[in-house]
Amino acid sequence: MRLANSNRFRPLCRMLLAALTGLLATATYAQSVDPSPADLRLVPQNEAQIKLSFAPIVKEVAPAVVNVYASRKVVQRQRVSPFFEDPFFRRFFGQPGGGFSQPRERVESSLGSGVIISADGTVITNHHVIKGADAVRVALSDRREFDADIVLMDERTDLAVLKIRGEGDFEHVSFAGSDSLEVGDIVLAIGNPFGVGQTVTQGIVSALARTQVGVTDFQFFIQTDAAINPGNSGGALVDMTGRLVGINTAIFSRSGGSNGIGFAIPAHMARFVAQAADEGGKVRRPWLGATVQLVNAEIAEALSLDRPQGVLVTAVFDGSPAHEAGLKVSDLVVSIEGKEVVDPNSFGYRFATKMIGETSEFQVVRGGQEISLSVSLKPAPETVPRDTRELLEFSPFEGSTVMNLSPAVSHELGMDGLFEGVVISAVTRGSTANRVGLRPGDIIRGVNEQDVETTRMLETITKTPPRVWRIEIERDGKVTKLELR
Repeated sequence: MRLANSNRFRPLCRMLLAALTGLLATATYAQSVDPSPADLRLVPQNEAQIKLSFAPIVKEVAPAVVNVYASRKVVQRQRVSPFFEDPFFRRFFGQPGGGFSQPRERVESSLGSGVIISADGTVITNHHVIKGADAVRVALSDRREFDADIVLMDERTDLAVLKIRGEGDFEHVSFAGSDSLEVGDIVLAIGNPFGVGQTVTQGIVSALARTQVGVTDFQFFIQTDAAINPGNSGGALVDMTGRLVGINTAIFSRSGGSNGIGFAIPAHMARFVAQAADEGGKVRRPWLGATVQLVNAEIAEALSLDRPQGVLVTAVFDGSPAHEAGLKVSDLVVSIEGKEVVDPNSFGYRFATKMIGETSEFQVVRGGQEISLSVSLKPAPETVPRDTRELLEFSPFEGSTVMNLSPAVSHELGMDGLFEGVVISAVTRGSTANRVGLRPGDIIRGVNEQDVETTRMLETITKTPPRVWRIEIERDGKVTKLELR
């Protein structure tokens, strides 16, 4: 029987032949692909390869991407009519004195995404998704829901680690080396945008090492055109092997929707924070004990460089790891562990993602010669007790939290180089300090002609308020004097 020559069966034969050709091409392609990053970037060679779907990757990764629901209780006291100051009105209307109504409690909630990174239910998400949360709940792709405990919150990286309260072998994803990414690589973003349910978007890596985003202290972002919208925060950015290359964090948008520019925290930083959660629930970053600056075109010309590169060392503190390693002022740090350093942000990222107790290799240009220096990774010392105090007395500082400065406190607040004085570490929203304009990072140098040396001294001063407050504040290296009545 000549099926191939029969008009009746000719369409069927064509379909079978096309299917067989596609299967053979796919098999040949699969055999030729080595799972190394370089070979995974092969260009499709035929129609069958072009029709290959992302569905297998999504099926593998989607169960490990969760929705994160955070809730917090907010107590509000609303000001009421001054008539309620009168006992007669309070007797009938039951309002307290002070011009305020009874406190009203309401619940605020936020929605984001997260990624399960281990079988025991460890989830990594963004800090801003659960900031201030009293309770956190996660929902899996199969619609199961679990309460979750907050294990670690790190505002400086905008990352947080949760632990699902539940027994079971949870589906999870493995980390990829984010340094293996290249511009043009295909990536998938998985999360819960706008609370509509789990969604997958596809795009490419459009830039690496973005350092001017302004979202975290350690700015070194993966930029992608995969659509990322509100609610995607904390979700997964995965490569074509289904490995986690980043945590979706921010978008560039004037309308609130995706404009094709999204930013993800590299997997290397996420792994560092997750490891810190396993080792005690606190991020301990190494301290260098040196400051650096950007090398611009003028500095590059003065150093006889072909182009601007690296960062220039501007200060080295005695007794610091940098000092012990032999780093000197005017040294040009061009790479760390063989990874190029292009500006202070990339320098900070490379150094901050190393673990305490290890060593880091710096490639340095000094006097036209390139040398290598081994820097021991140590924590910053707390040379004086921080003696944290929340100031509650009526004063311009009411609602602020202050600490004694030391290398440890300075390093935690991103203020390396300032080791003496009293620094504001937090300001309560709506407080007197907030209304006056005080900010975290402000150093209180003097109050009413007195030098402020400790938090205890400052608290004592606030307990005896004068008629006029004269305050000296150091901010960004400049001292400002305020007079408040």
